[in-house]
Amino acid sequence: MQKNSLDKIKENVESCIGKKVRLKANKGRKKTTIREGILEDAYPSIFVVKIDGGYNSVRRVSYSYSDILTETVEVTICNEDRKIQIS
Repeated sequence: MQKNSLDKIKENVESCIGKKVRLKANKGRKKTTIREGILEDAYPSIFVVKIDGGYNSVRRVSYSYSDILTETVEVTICNEDRKIQIS
């Protein structure tokens, strides 16, 4: 069951490459960070999000698909008219 869930999450992430996303990451001890960026690429085990840090700096963060499965990271696609959550 878990393998199919990870495959489904990976397919959902791959279909959203190039779109603007909002990441809500649980950093432990009741700390969460919310960032917006562009879903840049998807690899077999991880996906990469490019975040504009301001002052001409670009930052890339990567997460695994199991982070979405365990709800450590919530990924929301930011459309102009609606928001779609990847799970």
